[in-house]
Amino acid sequence: MNAPSALVVSILEIIEIALNLYVWILIIGAVMSWLVAFGVINMHNRVVQSISDVIFRLTEPALRPIRRVVPTVGGLDLSPLILIFLIMFLQRFLSHLVF
Repeated sequence: MNAPSALVVSILEIIEIALNLYVWILIIGAVMSWLVAFGVINMHNRVVQSISDVIFRLTEPALRPIRRVVPTVGGLDLSPLILIFLIMFLQRFLSHLVF
């Protein structure tokens, strides 16, 4: 493998790691919203409030356009699930690009 192709593979692997991390942030955000809705965690706690704010700031720019198109179904917000599927599609596309 020559140097330019090794560089491209390395960059694509870093992008894949970042996408995996973002999927986990989406999952944590969805679980946190359920826990807040059911009263399991208290949003008046500063630590919980800080974590929730960080997750909201990281995920909301990507989820907002999906929420405009896809309405909630039975009170469930499906936008994180749709975004996870889009990220999985992008990961598969990038992996096929390499090989």
